[in-house]
Amino acid sequence: GAIANGLALHGGVKPFVATFFVFSDYVKPMARLSALMGMPLTYVLTHDSIGVGEDGPTHQPIEHIASFRAMPGVSVFRPADGKETTAAWLTAITSGLPTCLVLTRQSLPQYNHCGRCGFKGGYILSDCDRAPDVLLMASGSEVEQVLGAQAELAKDGIAARVISMPCMETFLKQDDEYRESVMPNAIRARVAMEAGATMPWYRFTGLDGAVIGLDHYGASAPAAILFKEYGFTVENVVATAKRVLGK
Repeated sequence: GAIANGLALHGGVKPFVATFFVFSDYVKPMARLSALMGMPLTYVLTHDSIGVGEDGPTHQPIEHIASFRAMPGVSVFRPADGKETTAAWLTAITSGLPTCLVLTRQSLPQYNHCGRCGFKGGYILSDCDRAPDVLLMASGSEVEQVLGAQAELAKDGIAARVISMPCMETFLKQDDEYRESVMPNAIRARVAMEAGATMPWYRFTGLDGAVIGLDHYGASAPAAILFKEYGFTVENVVATAKRVLGK
């Protein structure tokens, strides 16, 4: 991290630093200096959650994404597919500021949406055919679960809008009109899901919503077992959405 800052200060190159996300603790002081100096470093931080599986809690980042989101002058992308990852990379090499690419270990589906939407930081990935009853939002690998929940809720006559949020910082920089179009203030029933600390999401769910996350350390087990055990499932999103709707 220190060497990359030096390369960026010298100029002529676009350096990047890469490691497992859980080991970003070691690079964080250098990332903070990148932000202080406005150096356009790219931090590629992989194995972003309990999806690391059998490596256990020492290798499973929980609080790390909240920590980087709290760092001023840094954009933190947690993309849900290849298109969002492309948007994150293009942002990293053009923004002039440090950017973190927080990437999953698991295989993820490719979604049918415009890749340019990722440049907004947050956008409507899948809408309903009428005014939504509830907003479902997620980043990264958990987008798949909230999409599944949208389909299940529709069977019960509940209209859900799915919002992908690859980068909170970028979304918050959009104008009020755009943010209102994605996340109308009048819709108070909101559920967010992310395999990490719940804290950053409450600014979007508010007091009337709910966050499905992880505020404790993980365990050593296959990723699929951990995600089910800790509630990162379609069924839990559906149940939580019904609860915030009072159903």
